Amino acid sequence: MNMRIRSWHRLLALAIGSLIFAIFAPTVVQASAPPTIESLADTTTKLQIAIDTTWVILTGCLVFFMQTGFAMLEAGLLRQRGVVNALLENFVDAAVTILIWWGVGFGVAFGTSAGGFIGIDTFFLSHLPGADGSYPMGAPGSTAAINTYTLFFFQFAFAATASTITTGSMAGRTDFVADLIYSAVMAAFSYPIIVHWVWNANGWLAKMSYHDFAGSSVIHTVGGWTALVGAYLLGPRPGRPAWGTLPPAHNLGLATLGTMILWFGWYGFNAGSTLGTGNTGLIGLIILNTTIGAGGGALSAMFYQFFRSGKWDLVYCLNGSLAGLVGVTAGCAYVLPWAALLIGLTGGLLVVWGIDLIEAVQIDDPVSAFAVHGINGMMGTIAVGLFGQPELTMNKKAGLFLNGGFELLGIQLLGLVAITVFTVAFAFLMFGGLKAIGRLRVDSKADVIGIDAYEHGASVWPDIYAVDQLEESAKHSHNPAVGAYEGE
Repeated sequence: MNMRIRSWHRLLALAIGSLIFAIFAPTVVQASAPPTIESLADTTTKLQIAIDTTWVILTGCLVFFMQTGFAMLEAGLLRQRGVVNALLENFVDAAVTILIWWGVGFGVAFGTSAGGFIGIDTFFLSHLPGADGSYPMGAPGSTAAINTYTLFFFQFAFAATASTITTGSMAGRTDFVADLIYSAVMAAFSYPIIVHWVWNANGWLAKMSYHDFAGSSVIHTVGGWTALVGAYLLGPRPGRPAWGTLPPAHNLGLATLGTMILWFGWYGFNAGSTLGTGNTGLIGLIILNTTIGAGGGALSAMFYQFFRSGKWDLVYCLNGSLAGLVGVTAGCAYVLPWAALLIGLTGGLLVVWGIDLIEAVQIDDPVSAFAVHGINGMMGTIAVGLFGQPELTMNKKAGLFLNGGFELLGIQLLGLVAITVFTVAFAFLMFGGLKAIGRLRVDSKADVIGIDAYEHGASVWPDIYAVDQLEESAKHSHNPAVGAYEGE
């Protein structure tokens, strides 16, 4: 009986509500002003901004997720006794970068330009929100049709990757305080200065129509050269095998997972750099070129290494895919898919030769950061000058191989030389200063017991390799190489 009463109550309430709506709805409709061309245009603009903002935030999250990829890749390629250190460095780099990028880096990159070389305002985003409570669009050096906070977040995700590239090359023997310091310095000056040159509308290279759509030179060349200088000044890890023989990876499953996350995140890295969805065809081209570049790099590195060793090498295949991605990043919006394939194939070969070169000059680069990011960042930047499609380039100039002459290639080479010289000089100054005060390399005791045990009192496999057992083992050994690659 109660169920029937409740049912009738619901029907009665529904009937009353419908009656009220029928009486007052026409009045509400008539009271609203009829749409005009101006109001429709304003609504369309607001809708486009909302869509673009959502796009940039989502792709920025993909770029930030690449921090996970870097962490897993490094954890997999390193020896187990340095994994905790690598994980913490990758994690804390993001934490350091967000604060420094907010305070200094974003202003240096996108603030009002001083001669095209450095930004001089917009520090701490102090001008936001506006006096009227509004949220300004873009930044002094950017005309992006998104609010400044959204632009800031996307560019922060990019900034975090620059120092993360460096941690891999310097893994296993860097003082943790030094990592905090150089991550902060890179986020404040060395990286954002290059951003200002290239991506600030008033930067000196931007005014010359230097082409780097998503960062082959701005991020990867900067990160790669900084990593190489740091690894050189640090010296090799203790007990590593003879030069020319890569130390064994700790966990290839983690390395593969990390690489696949990076490939996935690269869609945000490249396509998100449109900073809007107005040109859907361009977004599709970028996605296609990114995928083709990765595939070409993976296959060329894998097959080339097979012909050299007779083995299907997973690590070289992984690095080949990353090399292709790095290479195609500069030109993903400026070249056609056939050129993206050539860039990817070239990247796969260059990463193999690059690893050989770094081993030959006896610089210990645990994750091949320079071969992947530095060498292929430069290659990808130059490739725009060779394969740039005149319908797609900013200045409507064609690359050398498309009968465009040397103009575009010359601009690319000039910018690349300037970026390389500045980055190498800055890196020597930064790391040299840390070395001079004794803060670059971890204490020699860490070479014996492992950096995880020394710096963090932890082990990535505590149920297998307890910290106290590692320390006890080291006490009974007179060889600092024990535990470095064997018996870990």
